[in-house]
Formats: sequence, C-alpha cells, structure tokens
Amino acid sequence: MGFGVPREAGRAPAYGAQPYSAPAYNALAARGDLGGQQERARSGVQAGQLAPLGAVIAGIRQRIPGRQLDTGLESIGGRPVYRVRWITHQGRRMDILVDAASGAILSER
Repeated sequence: MGFGVPREAGRAPAYGAQPYSAPAYNALAARGDLGGQQERARSGVQAGQLAPLGAVIAGIRQRIPGRQLDTGLESIGGRPVYRVRWITHQGRRMDILVDAASGAILSER
C-alpha cells in the first residue's frame, strides 16, 4: 500500500519511473519543502491570485493525454509557476511549466 506509480506483480513500469519512496518524501517534508509549497499554493488560490491546481491539471490533460506524476510551486523571474511532471499514455515523461496565476502553459519539454 502507498502512493506513487502502480506496479504489476513485482515488475517495474515500462516507462522506467521509480516507485514512491517514503524516505525521500519524509526527508522533503522534514525540511518543510512540501508543506511550504502547499501552503503558498493554498493561500494564493484562496486569495484569487493563483489558479487552482485541479483546473491546471484538467487543462493539461485536455491538451496532452496522460497523468500527473508530481507538481511543485516555483518562482521564475518573480512569477509563480507550477512545474508539473507528466507521463503521457505513450510513456513519455514531460516537465510542463504553467503560469500559476493564469493557468496558461508556458512550456513543455
């Protein structure tokens, strides 16, 4: 039981993603990285300054069929940006930068 990439009977996913690692997650949580990002995002959405992450993910899904691997809130040039790690149905892993204020996709790579 746990979160992360589903696995078939002991077999790694074909796209090579690593399974969820509780120690790595706990190390980030202990440093406050995850909680700080989540709190900044929550406060920004409640204040009407940031797009809700659910709406951002829905927009990406319409444009690029697949699923979210993880997401972080960053600042690039003083502008809040969601960095969304995405896996397509064909197994291609992508980093998608989204303007957190407008929800507009800035880049896909």
